[in-house]
Amino acid sequence: MSSPPVPTATESSPPAGAPCYGLDIGGTKIELVAFDGGAPGFAELYRRRVATPTQDFEAFVEAIAELVTEADRALGCIGRVGLGLPGIISPQTGLQLSSNVPALSGRAVPQALRERLGRPVAIGNDCQCFALSEAQGGAAEGFASMFGAILGTGAGGGFCVQGRLIAGYNGLAGEWGHWALPALLQQRHRLPLLACACGLQSCVERYVSGSGLAALFQHFGGPAGQSVPEIVAAADAGEAHARQALAVHLDLLGHALAGLIMAYDPHVLVLGGGLSKLQSLYTDLPEAIRPHLFQGVSVPPILPPRFGDAGGARGAALLARQRLS
Repeated sequence: MSSPPVPTATESSPPAGAPCYGLDIGGTKIELVAFDGGAPGFAELYRRRVATPTQDFEAFVEAIAELVTEADRALGCIGRVGLGLPGIISPQTGLQLSSNVPALSGRAVPQALRERLGRPVAIGNDCQCFALSEAQGGAAEGFASMFGAILGTGAGGGFCVQGRLIAGYNGLAGEWGHWALPALLQQRHRLPLLACACGLQSCVERYVSGSGLAALFQHFGGPAGQSVPEIVAAADAGEAHARQALAVHLDLLGHALAGLIMAYDPHVLVLGGGLSKLQSLYTDLPEAIRPHLFQGVSVPPILPPRFGDAGGARGAALLARQRLS
């Protein structure tokens, strides 16, 4: 049987029912997953990954183009393309800022990809794509609104209403990891002022992310370079520095999530990232959040993710369906 014809990059935009390609861009790999954009179940059709060219922008664009062209060829169509990128795009200049993929910083990524692919491209923050995936068919399915809070190497997230991502004026909705930790909490726990890669000081993610927990453990006297599972195991064994780090981390995280509740008032919180695998968070966080809320405010359900690390590409594909239909 002969292969189906491959659409050229100069043809018109993909139709509304075309497959949706979600590309999850990370510091080590780019993964494309194609989904059936016209089916209610959003079934997976195709998957491929390549290494991320982190230092060469032209090589990055070509890697995306190769993945998309191969997906077009495999599926015999022109797909709708969505990307989940680390970092942000300035609404004033259209230029990307990304610490995980330095080649993207200072570049007009959407324009370059549109020109190379010959079709519209939907681009969102990788954390927002996680939230969108959990809002549609994920742990937050059926809730009127949700906040997806990622706790990994850093801390970020996204806000969805009725299953649709709300990005905001600057595309920053959900960047709770770059709120400043209050001086009151810094003084209470005698914490150092930590600089953040974003250019600000004492950002919440420097204390509540996975790397933040490791920093707290070291600050309280534990050895450097310990992973989250190692710190948890040490605490379970009664190690004082580990137990103190986890207790302070829970208080700081409770305060940060209380701020999310007062700012967004979501009907459910879905956790993502490496720390979302800690079962203790789901039992301990409600009580850690309550002291930071004023009287009469209830803590919404806090749920683990349904798709976990696989949600990035799925969310990018859903973003393509949302914005390119």
